[in-house]
Amino acid sequence: MKRAPLPYAMPNDLDPTLKQVLAYWDGLRRHENNIPFWDDVRILSLPDLADSLMLIDVFAKPPRFRLNAVGRRLIERYGDPVAGKFIDEVEAKPPFAYLLSQCSATVESGTPTFFKHDPGKAGKSAGAAPYARLILPLWGDGHIGMLLGALHFD
Repeated sequence: MKRAPLPYAMPNDLDPTLKQVLAYWDGLRRHENNIPFWDDVRILSLPDLADSLMLIDVFAKPPRFRLNAVGRRLIERYGDPVAGKFIDEVEAKPPFAYLLSQCSATVESGTPTFFKHDPGKAGKSAGAAPYARLILPLWGDGHIGMLLGALHFD
């Protein structure tokens, strides 16, 4: 039986900016762990990218996601401050379109996920500038407790 593709599957080739974030995340893994620990992440370790990064808190029961830290460039693109808000309280418009489902897919799979907004395709967010988003799981307290997000705008 043929397996269905994973939602938000990683592409074969990432933009160099997102590759840099993925390499940083991969370098944080300890020993044989598949997922780095959230308390090892230092946004300022990526100073040129900090404005396009976000940290998202993961709550298990019920499953919810809170925007903990959001880079300046993301806030400018969105148009309103969102730090401290739960994703389900934020309008699903670029650059946060489909973010709730992508975060859920990241936690469920325990692997990095990718989303690319193509303004040429029909949909609610059509017309916004193109962007790509990477969401990376982070371990803490015995489960995926945080997500690292990175965006690249074309």
